[in-house]
Amino acid sequence: MSKRRAWSDLRAERLSQPEARQAYDAAMRAFQLGEEVRRLRTDRGVSQQELAERMGVAQSVVARLEAGGVEPRLSTLDRVAQALGVELTVHFQSGSPGERAVS
Repeated sequence: MSKRRAWSDLRAERLSQPEARQAYDAAMRAFQLGEEVRRLRTDRGVSQQELAERMGVAQSVVARLEAGGVEPRLSTLDRVAQALGVELTVHFQSGSPGERAVS
């Protein structure tokens, strides 16, 4: 019988593989972007339906974006910014998203 391993050990082992790390980082980015869209939308008192109408998309698109279920395209983020009256800025930062989240 094999010894049961701790989740943290298993996670660290799997994330040491480059492909897994890339997928994890992409999922984290999508999640963080979704959180930011939700925060901006709610701060402005806008419903998902209203944001969707302003963007010219279905409400389900906004829901998936906010849930972090999709990696949004730059054009989609541009539409969000325009619909919410904010400026979209993109920049590069040293380190991986996982390293920055731990710091």
